[in-house]
Amino acid sequence: MPIMTLIARCSDGLPLSASMDDERDAKHIDLESYKLQAKKVFKQIASGSDSRCTIDSGQLSFHYLIFENVCFLTLCEKAYPRRLAFNYLEELCKEFSSLYGPQVDGVQRPYPFIQFDKFIQKTKKLYMDTRTQRNLEKLNEDLRDVHRIMTKNIEDVLG
Repeated sequence: MPIMTLIARCSDGLPLSASMDDERDAKHIDLESYKLQAKKVFKQIASGSDSRCTIDSGQLSFHYLIFENVCFLTLCEKAYPRRLAFNYLEELCKEFSSLYGPQVDGVQRPYPFIQFDKFIQKTKKLYMDTRTQRNLEKLNEDLRDVHRIMTKNIEDVLG
């Protein structure tokens, strides 16, 4: 499940929004050290960085998605399905871009869109359990896509 989510501008690492810390997660994980690691990741991201990436960090993994000079980053347990983590980030990206996209380059202060946390929290709840019907459907859809690609490739080889 997504533990922590941060959104920052790629060009300078300026934090734009973030999820509020969940007390349950804070008891088991040193979130402050992961926040520092996330800030370092933001500083390292340049315009030529991969648009999607997973970075392992001990028992947890950072997943990030870059879209239009904005980096959406989440921290998850390593066992959490990578595809669900990126689906989560894609949902955040779509909503954030529609609400604040044109304003991103003009902001000067950190966390100008902190009110986006309400949407982050709502979306985070949807992705908490990998076994919910909604999340299983997303994973199965991806498996069907892979199966179609494999079938097509085998048919090309045999045909």
